[in-house]
Order: sequence, then structure tokens, then C-alpha cells
Amino acid sequence: MAEISSLYASALFDLFLESGAPDESFEQAVFLRDTLQDSEYLQIICHPRISVAEKCKFFREAFSESIRDDLLGLLFLAVEKNRENYIIPALAEFIDKINGYRRKTEAYVISATELSGEQVSALKELLSKKLDKDVEILLRVDPSVIGGLYIRTDGYLLDRTVKRQLRDMEDSMKKEYDE
Repeated sequence: MAEISSLYASALFDLFLESGAPDESFEQAVFLRDTLQDSEYLQIICHPRISVAEKCKFFREAFSESIRDDLLGLLFLAVEKNRENYIIPALAEFIDKINGYRRKTEAYVISATELSGEQVSALKELLSKKLDKDVEILLRVDPSVIGGLYIRTDGYLLDRTVKRQLRDMEDSMKKEYDE
């Protein structure tokens, strides 16, 4: 699966480099990825009983006014080749390629409570220095982590949540008990 997604992403990236509107391509790819991840859209694009023509018509009606022809072409090509499951991974990889080209990245941050603007700014500054890239922080609040932060960015994972620490303590205690 990764190989086909990578081919689609690389082709889109080549078109991105040739286009005269790189910011527009990026924003539209993010919009398309986020929209298609919605369960209603996924049901439509992956449903085996909806014909290729109907899926293409759906894409044309839903997106022709809001996305570039190269992105719309990806949708049509994937549907025609029965590769609908590759669309979202290809878009995600394409977005990553653009971010790498621009020296930007996204950091997915989960915390138990809402972070203040000052905390977000400090985290952004720290991660930007460590990664030598401009970092966009994507926040999610999950009270089940109890406290601390979970950060995933550029292939790195930092899990300093209380939930993780408790799990590690439990594993350690079980290991000592079993010995």
C-alpha cells in the first residue's frame, strides 16, 4: 500500500513544484485530506456498490470548485484504478513532502487539559529549535492521559503522560513479581 501511495504523492509533488500556486496546492491538499477522512465521505468513496462513474460525479460535484485539477485528477485516477484506499495516505504523504520542502512540520500534541497560548508558544519554540523547522502545533485534549504531554512529530514520539508512567510502573512491578 505504501508504494502506491508514495507514487501518487510523488507525482503530486512534482506537479506542486511545477505549479505557480504552491500555497494553494498545499491548503487544498490539507482540506481534501481532512474532508475525506470524515466517515460519511469514506463510506461513499470506498463503497463497492457505488460505480466508478458515480464516484467521479460525486468528486466533481463536491470538489471541482474548491480544489485544483491535479488533486481532482488524483481522485479520478484512484477511483478508476479501484485504489480509493490509497487516496488519504497519498494526500498525507504529499503534505509531508511539501512540509519537508518548506522546512515545516506538524506536531500532534495530546494533553489532559487545554494548554494556554503561552504554553503552546513555548512548546512550538522548543520543537522548532530541536527539529530546525517551523512547527505547527495540532492540539487535542484527552483527559484519560491524566497529565503530561504526548507529542508525535517527524517520526519522533515523546510520551510523558501520567497514564504512560503508571503503565510503565505496573509493567515493572509485574516483571519483578514474575521473577
